Order: sequence, then C-alpha cells, then structure tokens
Amino acid sequence: MAQYNYETQTEKYDFITGQHGGYYRHEFIDHAYLYNLYFPPEAVFTNFKDQIHDIVLNYPVAQDALAGLIGDLIHQPAERIVVGNGAAELIKIISGSMVHKLIVPVPSFNEYANAAPEGRVVEYPLEFPSFQLDVDKFAAEAIRVKADIAVVVSPNNPTSMLVPKADLIKLAQKLESHDCMLIVDESFMDFAHDPDQTTLEHEIERYPNMAILKSMSKAYGICGLRIGYMLTANLAFAEAVRKGIHIWNVNGFAEEFLRILPDYRQEFVESCKQVQLDRDNLYENLCTINGMTAYKPDANFIFCRLPDYAQSSTEVTRRLFIEHNMYIKDCQDKTLPDSNRYIRIASRTETENCKLVEALADIIDSNILEVS
Repeated sequence: MAQYNYETQTEKYDFITGQHGGYYRHEFIDHAYLYNLYFPPEAVFTNFKDQIHDIVLNYPVAQDALAGLIGDLIHQPAERIVVGNGAAELIKIISGSMVHKLIVPVPSFNEYANAAPEGRVVEYPLEFPSFQLDVDKFAAEAIRVKADIAVVVSPNNPTSMLVPKADLIKLAQKLESHDCMLIVDESFMDFAHDPDQTTLEHEIERYPNMAILKSMSKAYGICGLRIGYMLTANLAFAEAVRKGIHIWNVNGFAEEFLRILPDYRQEFVESCKQVQLDRDNLYENLCTINGMTAYKPDANFIFCRLPDYAQSSTEVTRRLFIEHNMYIKDCQDKTLPDSNRYIRIASRTETENCKLVEALADIIDSNILEVS
C-alpha cells in the first residue's frame, strides 16, 4: 500500500479517482470501467505465452496488414479501415487535427469534445429527461452551426441507449449535402439486442459521409491491448485519418490477438449473450430501489438517476467505495441537467451485481434514516 501513498480507504478513494486505469492493482470491485468479463477465453492467453518471444522480439506489422486483419473479421475491404492504438488514438486525430466544427449530443463520451481545439465543439443537449436523440433537430443544428463533423455514440455512454438504425441513416442523408461527416461510435454495439442487424457496418458503402468508430476494448475485454478501428467508404477521409498515424502504432500482442480472433467467434457471441443476461438482471434489480430511475440499457452498463431523497452522486459514489469497496461512475462531469443526481454502473457477474445493488440500496436507505 505504501508505494501508492494511501493508508486508509478514504485516501485510497482519493487516489483512485485521479487514475485512468491500473485498477486491478488496488483490490476493489470495478463497476466503473466498461468491458466484457467473459472474453477472451483462456486459450488466447495460452497462445500469447507460446508466442511471447516472437511477439516481444520482433517488429509488429504496420497499417495495411492490420487493416486486412480487421477486414477479415468484419468482412470489409482493408482500404476502408484505419486501425488505432485504441479508438482514443483515432478520436484524437479526428477531433484534434481534422475538425473545423464538431457537434455532439450530450451527455456523451467526453473524449470527442476534450480532444478538439477550444471553440470548435458544439454540445447539443439530448431531450430531457428521456435522453433520446431527435435526429431532425440535431441535423438542423449541425447545419446551422456549419459543423463538418457530427458524432453520435450508439449505444450512448453514459445513457446506454441506442439510436435507431433508421434514424442514423436519415441523419447521414440530411448531413450529406452540407459536407458534414457523421461519425457513429459503435463501441458498445455488441451488447445490444441483435447487433448484426443493428450495426451500420453493412450499410457503410451506401453513405460516403459516414464513418463508424469502434473501440474493441469494451466488447472483447482487452483494455490493455489497445485496439480500435474506423470503417468508412469515404476513402479520402480514411486516408486523411491514416496520415495522422505513425508506422507502428499497434503492438505485437494486439496484432497476434487480431490474427487468432476469428478462431473464437462463437465464444465471443456466447460471452456477449452472458453480458446481456447479467445486465438485464442488474437493470431489473436497480428498478426495485425506491425512487431510483434506471434507464433501460442497450450496452453493458446502466444509467441511473438517484432518488431525490438520496445524497448527491458524488457522495453516493464515495460512500460506496469507502464502505463497500465498490467503484461506480459519478456523472458529475457529464453535460446534463442535475448531473450530480446521475450515476453509471457497469455490469459485472450476477453475484457482484447483486452485491452492488444491495450496497447501493443500503447507502440510499441510510440517508432516509439520517434525514428523519
């Protein structure tokens, strides 16, 4: 413990809130980060061990070969694909150096706005309190502010809600004549019901002003490998993003994972079904907490508004960690009305989820006793 400069659980909480990973080193239950606990299977790690000398001692392949590996996985030509060191690298290139004016519905994943230069982002508030996206109004605002890039995360983070496929196609069509690229972030799509029918990947060639971004960390449970990709039929846009990437941006372990991943397609599908089952049970259990509003999820996490009688999301998050050693996401830093009333809970195993609901209910109920 001493090496991390904390001695008490309170000090540990203060330390953890300043970190962006490495949570496994600190022995708490992580309901904050969003990833698949049921993938990859142990055979993948055995393969890494068997290949470790070659992986460590040799240069990995570069962009063309990586794009081919992703292309084999998603049945798309390599020239439409750009592979990043996580989706974060691609977001940094698009938002940081390519955008003139970006529009994004909020609340959303903050990195799109954070990576953009000051003054180049328009935050468009989602309908309140449903947090649904009205694509007609969003398109009108994008056109009004002369946005050249519009971003929609679907399923959205933190709300865990899908934007219907037909709505996104309609949005792309509305923006096309205004020279506005639509970036659809599908990082959580594999946890949605019938993802193969919901994804826009199969439609991409029909919409030249659309690009799909995907972080593989979430669905494939490989946060430490750092793999993400962009798919677009707009080859000029793909090349512009590709120019922002250095030659060996993805390491050998990530390359090896992409090479063997097609062998585990069925295991992956089954893992996502298990995530969906656990998530749906968690949602139902959260709905039983008196006064809690839990939004029906499409991703592997639940967005909740705390009961009016409960403490703030910041205080509930803090108490949950200090008293129960469980960490959830406080949505205080998200752009939405009453942000200190909202939390985001990542689904874990059925056992862990049940313990989380019990602990959360205990903290909320204890506030009633303190108030009374």
